[in-house]
Amino acid sequence: MKRLAVLDPDRCTGCQLCMFACNRRFGGGGLSYSAIMVRSSGGVERGFVVVVCRACPDPPCAKVCPTDALVPRKGGGVMLNPNKCIGCGMCLEACPFRAIQWDEHTNKPIVCVHCGYCVDYCPHGVLGMEEWPK
Repeated sequence: MKRLAVLDPDRCTGCQLCMFACNRRFGGGGLSYSAIMVRSSGGVERGFVVVVCRACPDPPCAKVCPTDALVPRKGGGVMLNPNKCIGCGMCLEACPFRAIQWDEHTNKPIVCVHCGYCVDYCPHGVLGMEEWPK
């Protein structure tokens, strides 16, 4: 199994092209539905933080889901069954990396599916796909 990984965070310029690409996989524009978050760690001088799902082998977000809407994915991470999700937000709070984003329109989580679509759009080689578990 492969997972999305931050290979070299120091190379991130904060361009957010990975976020735009992730959002585009759903056919939309903008950043609203991106499963990746790029944030400043104190301005351009201090760099940026790229937050992605770490594909936990025993995901805490799935453990706290009262409806089993988050199903552990083979190789780590989770898949969302939106029909089961009640929008309680417990998964959001349970993620130790704050890697779950939230869709305000549907009141459901946005989780990385480790498709790698964003990797081709990162011009600086920050993101990559790696075999998991190692």
